[in-house]
Amino acid sequence: MESIIDEKLNKILIAAKELFWKHGFKRITIEEICKEANVSKMTFYKHFKNKMELVEFFINNITDKAMKKYREIMDSDIPFPEKVKKTIDLKLESTQDISNEFYNDYVRYADTEMLALLQQQKNRLIDSILNDYVEAQKKGDIRKDIKPEFILFF
Repeated sequence: MESIIDEKLNKILIAAKELFWKHGFKRITIEEICKEANVSKMTFYKHFKNKMELVEFFINNITDKAMKKYREIMDSDIPFPEKVKKTIDLKLESTQDISNEFYNDYVRYADTEMLALLQQQKNRLIDSILNDYVEAQKKGDIRKDIKPEFILFF
């Protein structure tokens, strides 16, 4: 039974992502997602209390995936300049992981709770990067006279 539920959740996620990435989430209804996924609304509501919770799922998924890749880069044994290059590449890759339509709707139509989530995710990433740059500075990979915030700015 569990695999059927997982299969239906997967169908919802695939359909929602396809619709959200193409049209943004504002104009897409739960009914359209269910129709595209070939599941009932009851099935949708077993997994998500509303469309915004589904949007939040995608944001968390994208952020968590990027943070995991970032952590793998920073924990690797490659030289620090290569780590920086790979994190820049990761940032470019991550921007391709989300459509303009979805992101624009998120910024334009998200409620204060959703915007706070986005800010929280952003702050988590910035704190992690700054901590890594401070550690790199202690190891001599970054000059002591350069503020890590300055590097992050660029």
